[in-house]
Amino acid sequence: MDERKILLVEDEQKIADALKMGLTEDGYYVEAAYDGTIGWKLFQQNKYDLVILDINLPGINGYDLCKRMRNKDANVPVIMLTALNSLNDKIEGYDSGADDYIIKPFEFKELLMKIRVLLKRTSHQNIPVGTVLKAGDLEMNLDSKEVKRGDTIINLTAKEFQLLEYLMKNKNRVVSRSDIAINVWDIDFDTNTNVIDVYINYVRNKVDKKFDRKLIHTQVGMGYILKDNP
Repeated sequence: MDERKILLVEDEQKIADALKMGLTEDGYYVEAAYDGTIGWKLFQQNKYDLVILDINLPGINGYDLCKRMRNKDANVPVIMLTALNSLNDKIEGYDSGADDYIIKPFEFKELLMKIRVLLKRTSHQNIPVGTVLKAGDLEMNLDSKEVKRGDTIINLTAKEFQLLEYLMKNKNRVVSRSDIAINVWDIDFDTNTNVIDVYINYVRNKVDKKFDRKLIHTQVGMGYILKDNP
């Protein structure tokens, strides 16, 4: 297998150097940038399999850098690695396009696990799964990233899109919050966070609120279900 290439953007050089050493020992090729501007230049010049990104960066902050990266490459996995630990910080990170969010201090083994899960997921992205997903009058084009209900275009953030995609791929089946956490956020289920419920509400407001027929339903004590049939 080819060596997987990681871009690490971290302004604390001691942390960056330690991470680079550990990841290199685990078989990855790592390029490090100590500010957001250099990170963006490297990202434009090279092809990476994954990005690890701090938020409080000089030059370009992590949120803005992640948005730029997402506009250039919608598929490259991005892990935010930061000391910012509030729910709003996490939501802003996911809204910027991050696939996962790890709070400092952290266990290096946890980071390795997240990297392996994300790289495994992206390695299967080219397997045909059907370009368009449908549930009732809701359609999701996995290639163009367009979502519409009837003739109405629905604009979703990257994380909202991933959440709705998971619900549509499991339509008419109840999925638990832990199912969603593992498959959409690639994290072990944390009973102390309500980020999943927040995002379910975001998606509901965009997909269901203006329409008579509701597609996303709560199964009390079990999870959520997107119903194809009334």
